[in-house]
Amino acid sequence: MLQLCQVTRALFISNARSACSEELLQREAVTLAINVSKQQPFPPASAVVATLQIPVYDDPSEDLYAHFDRSADAIQQEAQRGGRSVVYCKNGRSRSATVCIAYLMKHRGLTLSDAKQKVKTARHEIDPNPGFLSQLQRYELELKKRRGKKDRKVERQTD
Repeated sequence: MLQLCQVTRALFISNARSACSEELLQREAVTLAINVSKQQPFPPASAVVATLQIPVYDDPSEDLYAHFDRSADAIQQEAQRGGRSVVYCKNGRSRSATVCIAYLMKHRGLTLSDAKQKVKTARHEIDPNPGFLSQLQRYELELKKRRGKKDRKVERQTD
């Protein structure tokens, strides 16, 4: 069954077949398609959506961490413009789920556990591979450090 699974008002997760369905993209008013793969196709040009490719395989040794900020920021910018994003990989289970979780952690302030649960609620079959999960754990620590630095700057400015 072709479907885009809604994670937030402006974010969907899917497999490649569904994400390349012009009819589904139009029905859900998707404006950005993020292809988290090296081999999967992009939506047809007639779908008139912007695209971003994150060229990684579903392999625990792949460095998806390096793409977390860029992909999370792209989803956030699209949402702020009133657009909607779909993140997909071949099966919509590991790579795309990891990118959606990273977005929720960075821009929604969710913990890794809460972000993973939110994506799993939208798409039950998600299952990030162990390497991607460890990268998300590292990202969660990095985001805490960044937020801590921001809080210290605000304290200094208000003193």
